[in-house]
Amino acid sequence: MAFFGLIGNDRDLAQQYSDRESASEKAARKRREGHHRNARAADRQGQAWEAFERSRQDRGGWWRTR
Repeated sequence: MAFFGLIGNDRDLAQQYSDRESASEKAARKRREGHHRNARAADRQGQAWEAFERSRQDRGGWWRTR
């Protein structure tokens, strides 16, 4: 039975896979990254709005020419 070959080699497996990311660590990392997925797009949208608002205010209107 293949199962009996796994008993007692947990230290060997731990050493063999110590440099790899565990499944739970990977899931947690993916969860954290998912929360920041749209942060860059939101930043760009805010900067575009800010630039538009600044240009609108600098442009002035008929009431500023008097």
